[in-house]
Amino acid sequence: MQRQNLNKSLILLLAIVLAVISAVTVVSQTATVPQRSDIDDKYKWKVEDMYVDLDAWEKDFNYVKENLSRLGEFKGHLGESAEMILGCLQLSDHLNTVNDNLFVYAYLKLDEDNRVSACQELTGRISTLNAELGEAESFIEPELLSVDSEKLQSFLNGNDELEAYRFYFENLIRQKQHILSPGEETILALAEPVTDAPEEIFTMLTAADVSWGTVIAEDGNEVELTRGRYERFAESPDRRLRRDANRVYNEAYLKYLNTLSASLAGSLKKDYFLMKARGYNSCLESSLSENNIPTSVFYNLIDAVNANLEPLHKWTALRKKILKLDTLYTYDLYAPLIAERKKEYTYEEALEIVLNGLRPMGDRYVADVEKGFSSGWIDVFETQGKGTGGYEWGTYTSHPYILMNYNGTLEWVFAIAHEMGHALHEDYTNRNEPYHYADHSLFLAEVASTCNEAILMKHLLQNTRDKNEKITLLNYYIEQIVGTFYTQVMYSEFERAVHERVESGGAFSADYFRETYRDIYQKYWGPELVIGPINDMGGMRISHFYRQFYVYQYATGYAAAQLMSKKILSGENGFLDTYHKFLATGRSKYPVELLKEAGVDMTTPEAVNYTLKLFGELVDEMERLLTEG
Repeated sequence: MQRQNLNKSLILLLAIVLAVISAVTVVSQTATVPQRSDIDDKYKWKVEDMYVDLDAWEKDFNYVKENLSRLGEFKGHLGESAEMILGCLQLSDHLNTVNDNLFVYAYLKLDEDNRVSACQELTGRISTLNAELGEAESFIEPELLSVDSEKLQSFLNGNDELEAYRFYFENLIRQKQHILSPGEETILALAEPVTDAPEEIFTMLTAADVSWGTVIAEDGNEVELTRGRYERFAESPDRRLRRDANRVYNEAYLKYLNTLSASLAGSLKKDYFLMKARGYNSCLESSLSENNIPTSVFYNLIDAVNANLEPLHKWTALRKKILKLDTLYTYDLYAPLIAERKKEYTYEEALEIVLNGLRPMGDRYVADVEKGFSSGWIDVFETQGKGTGGYEWGTYTSHPYILMNYNGTLEWVFAIAHEMGHALHEDYTNRNEPYHYADHSLFLAEVASTCNEAILMKHLLQNTRDKNEKITLLNYYIEQIVGTFYTQVMYSEFERAVHERVESGGAFSADYFRETYRDIYQKYWGPELVIGPINDMGGMRISHFYRQFYVYQYATGYAAAQLMSKKILSGENGFLDTYHKFLATGRSKYPVELLKEAGVDMTTPEAVNYTLKLFGELVDEMERLLTEG
């Protein structure tokens, strides 16, 4: 997943931005995790391409700190002239460009080895400076919104340089009706510690207070259960362990049932309060407004999936059949269907596989992937103190950086393709867009990376002649669609239900949340699944529901990527050039409009229906391979 760039309106919260690759368990290739000094330099990213040494970093740090006050010279004067606005925005962009380099460099260095105190100090210093910059420029958008819209338009029409910001202003003016008076905005800002409280309570409860007890592992030893171990045990072939881990894990949450219910209810009431305060018609409309996404996109997604749940029901029944179970419980949903194959790929083999798989993307794209492989973009192997998981990051003036903890598994082969998708999406956009548009909304952020994975997957499926390898690939693809598509739509439907409840004046209780979640859960997975008496608390223990209506974007982005990969692989006339143009465009257009220009109209169910059809075909093929003699 992509680690989002900073921009002038964002104060990055590192704890929630660090993206961990889904379905990847980071394990060591050897019994002893090596030190960073043990790794050949060709497997390390080149942070020195951003700053040759700390003296260069300090020089830029001091420059930003010394020039923050210059922004204050524009405060109260933005309505005077186009030149005043242009000067302010250009200074803000310039300071943020430098600040981004400082910020990203510091955190990349920290992720090389989180134990190094000097890097800890760097991140602390730049986080403070980043907040100071955000505060120094916080007046800009409220002051611009206070300027008469017609006057702003006249400024744009009379200044060619300011014209480069036209879409920025149009988007600002579009949302103007939902911006309150300065005094009211101040009150809402003062209320943030209160409105943030439900999520903070949930985080402290689930991260600090919940203790999950112990279970007996496969080897017969008693081990303490953690969230990470629970996810691993859920995929164990040992059904006794899966059952015990499921019971211990959920019983721990059961102890805090009423607190979890009250916390989620408080978050929903916060959403409703802010929606009403800003004059939106619904919480969904409020959430989608920032990127100008029609609510029909959300509703079409849920309606299309509800109209075609049979393939998921068939997958549930196939699981039950292959696992030879009389009853399929929720703790059986991730049990392996085939004996684990421990095929490993050297890093060099993985690079070759990815390059061959991505050749349909065109010669230029493949050459740029090769450049990324050989030019210090990637930090490859796990080392002591290194950041976990994987992400792509970078700045407007730097090349992309990719953190990995490569361990030779198939998941990490796909992770290379995924992160290179992010990297080239960012790189092409940075080359094409000005700084203030060089970013991607969450609605689009996962399209390029997932498209790469789809193209690689279809290449591997088409070229394998080994039945077991094909089963492994099909299972990977199916589970990816279940996790990234179906599950996110299921979550979104739960969000819709609970927000409609608060909007209609309904009351909340633990029983209401459990019953609502259970009904939707059962509908999606079908009659073959038995949901145990303590397996309906997902609605109260999943952190996604504290960020209203954002998870649906994983499903829409995934569906868009699947349809795009089909168009690329079929050689649709002119589509590859259209796709590359899509990769080079950032926030200079609304995401739905940009996708439509790229041949994917998310206001229709075409992409969603294609993904549903694809899933059904994959399940049918899996059934044939698993049941044939």
